[in-house]
Amino acid sequence: MGNSFGKLFKITTYGESHGAGVGVVIDGCPAGITFDEDFIQLQLQRRKPGQSKITTQRREEDLFEVKSGVFEGVTTGMPISLFIPNSNQRSKDYSHIAEKFRPSHADYTYQEKFGVRDYRGGGRSSARETAARVAAGAVAQLLLKQYGIDIKAYVSQVGDLKLDKNYQELDLSKIDHTIVRCPDEEMAEKMIDRIDEVRKDRDTIGGVVTGVIRNVPVGLGEPVFDRLHANLGHAMLSINAVKGFEYGSGFDGVSMLGSEHNDEFYTDEEGKVRTKTNYSGGIQGGISNGEDVYFNVAFKPVATIMKDQKSIDQEGKETTVSGKGRHDPCVLPRAVPIVEAMAALVIADNILINRTRKI
Repeated sequence: MGNSFGKLFKITTYGESHGAGVGVVIDGCPAGITFDEDFIQLQLQRRKPGQSKITTQRREEDLFEVKSGVFEGVTTGMPISLFIPNSNQRSKDYSHIAEKFRPSHADYTYQEKFGVRDYRGGGRSSARETAARVAAGAVAQLLLKQYGIDIKAYVSQVGDLKLDKNYQELDLSKIDHTIVRCPDEEMAEKMIDRIDEVRKDRDTIGGVVTGVIRNVPVGLGEPVFDRLHANLGHAMLSINAVKGFEYGSGFDGVSMLGSEHNDEFYTDEEGKVRTKTNYSGGIQGGISNGEDVYFNVAFKPVATIMKDQKSIDQEGKETTVSGKGRHDPCVLPRAVPIVEAMAALVIADNILINRTRKI
């Protein structure tokens, strides 16, 4: 049913936007991993609603509960179950669209596929589900810390405001210094002003989140169908509102010649094989080569806008959909920890898979 992700480090999420809560079962996490609850909670705080003027004003503390798989501060190797209660639902905000199809939402497709839909906040199609992913991704990051693997994501574009610097020119320790999660403070202020302007106009705006994975060991990823970049693409494109994914040189690479784009190998002072450039984005033949893996994720403008829109109801009659409730004018600031979480799940899964490849 598409509620699970991963092979050896596997997660299954459950719950709806206006149900009792959302949760995740993590199967395959090795035993003996220090279970840092403060770190997991921090990642959830970075994703939670109501954290600034440019995010939805729904108030959820997102305090998670451990139901299984942890004993005396470490993982036991058994399934880990985490639950995040909902506490600030306002289902009445959605009664007006119980029989209407909102433009660019999952209302129509869910109704046609299942014959029933939870219209309260979008039910299972709501971005509320991503809280469970962030919790699971934080556990994956605890595993990856043992390998020295570091994952960072940041907002690099809002609408037509694009940060013309690559990640190597930025101080990624400053990502959380601004509410928009852009490490360039000058551009961050412009982005915040633009989002606030759109919010006041009762509209929404999209943009790009850039991800960087450092200290990736050589050899992650499988030939053909389970290439590392294909896994990452699957992960990112499964996030609500994502419309595009590129890694390495991405679409800009089409304007280069092969002689310009090829990454030349050399041996560094420590005898390690490196590449002089990294247009490959740390992946060649679908397998990591030891360089940084970097990628961009494009997010559309949030579909719920506070303006009247023309649509139809379940009987096919023309109607007007009026925006109500509490919604993000821009999903990007809260999407940063989601991108990091999904990247961590992919890398953790591939780390475990790689253990099976050599004696």
